[in-house]
Amino acid sequence: MQSDEGDLWEAFAHYNTNADGSVNLTRDHSVGGSYLGCEPMGLFWGLQPAPGSREGLRLRKKNVETPYVMLLSLLEGHVSPSERKITPLAAVTTERWYMAPDVRRTEIRQDGVVGTLFLPPGPGPFPGVLDLWGMGGGLVEYRAALFASRGYASFSLAYLGHKDLPGPLNRVNVGDAYFKSAYHILQDHRQVVADRIGIIGLSFGVYLSLRIATRVGVKPSCLVCVNGPVGSTTKLADADGRTENFENEQTHWRFDDQGRVSFKQMSLPANLCPESKVKLEDLPCPLMYIVGEDDLSASSTENANLIEQTLRAAGKSQLFTRLSYPGAGHLIEPPYTPNSRVSLWSFKPRKLYTLWGGHPAPHAAAQQDAWKKILDFMDSHLRR
Repeated sequence: MQSDEGDLWEAFAHYNTNADGSVNLTRDHSVGGSYLGCEPMGLFWGLQPAPGSREGLRLRKKNVETPYVMLLSLLEGHVSPSERKITPLAAVTTERWYMAPDVRRTEIRQDGVVGTLFLPPGPGPFPGVLDLWGMGGGLVEYRAALFASRGYASFSLAYLGHKDLPGPLNRVNVGDAYFKSAYHILQDHRQVVADRIGIIGLSFGVYLSLRIATRVGVKPSCLVCVNGPVGSTTKLADADGRTENFENEQTHWRFDDQGRVSFKQMSLPANLCPESKVKLEDLPCPLMYIVGEDDLSASSTENANLIEQTLRAAGKSQLFTRLSYPGAGHLIEPPYTPNSRVSLWSFKPRKLYTLWGGHPAPHAAAQQDAWKKILDFMDSHLRR
C-alpha cells in the first residue's frame, strides 16, 4: 500500500490452509510474519514501512477524500514480501475510506479560525464534536471524518504549525478567544444541536480540551482525553494561553542511546507550567480519559491519577471514566491504524526522532476497544 506521501507500506502473515485449501482470517491463526494469532485486521494494523524506506515514517491520511488502496496477494509457501519475484496465486485490491458516502467536507477560515468541518449526510441537526490533536501541529482530519461518518458534525481545529495561523510555527500563537470562537462556529451551525457538543483531544489537545471546558466560557457536554497533560508542557507567553517556543525548555527531555527523544517527563504534573494547570474541580461535564500504559511521550497515568483524585475531592467522581491499556503507546488512534513506536519529529534545527511507545498487537487491541467505547460514551452524552 502507498501512503499519501508515496511511501510503500506492507504487512504479511503465514497461514496453513485447511483440507479444502481455504483460510478464514476470522477463525484461523497466523503462524508467522507481521503478527501472530487470530487477527482478522492484522494485515492493516500490522503495516510497516517497506525495507529501504525513509526513516521515522508515521502513517497518517492527508487527503480524506481519497481512500487507501491496498493490494492483497496470496503467495504459495511461507515467504516474505522481500521475495518479490514470486508470482501470486491470486490478488485483489481493497479500499479503506475515512469518509462515508455523502459526508460533506468544508474548509473553515472564519474570524481567524482555521479548521475543517465534516457534516454527516442528511439535514440534521447533529450532535457536534470539536477535534484537537497535539503539538505536531497542522490540520489533521481523518478522525473528524470518521466521526462524521458516524453521525456527528465534527470540526477538526488547527492551532499551531499551519500556514493560515499566526507564526512562528513552533509555538501556540492563539489564545482562549480563538478556541471559544471555534466552539461557537460549531455550536452556531444550523445543522448542529447547540447543547450537544463534545470535545476530543490527544496529547497537548488534552490540556486544551480541559482548558476550554473550565475557563473559556463554553459548556461542552462531554470530553474525551487521550494520553495528555492537565497543563501546558511549554511556558506560557501570556495569560490567554499562548506559549513560548516548544524547543526553548529542554530540561525534561530524555534521550535514549540512539539519540531519540522522549517528552514523557515534561508532562509529569510537577513539571507542568504552574500557571497553566487547569482547575480540574471546575470541570462541568463527564470526562473519559484514555491511558496507554506504554506511553513514552506523556505521563498519562500520573495525569489521569491527578484528575481522578481532584474530582473525587470536589465531589465529582461520577464525572470520571478511565480506560487503561497495557502495551499501548501514546498514539491511540482510530482502529487498525498502524502504530509508530518512533517517528520523525522535526528537521530543524536538527533532525530529531521522538518515542511514542506501544507494541503492535496490544496497541492495536487498545485502539479497537477504545474506539468502540469512545463512540458509546459520546452516544450516551450527546444523543440523550
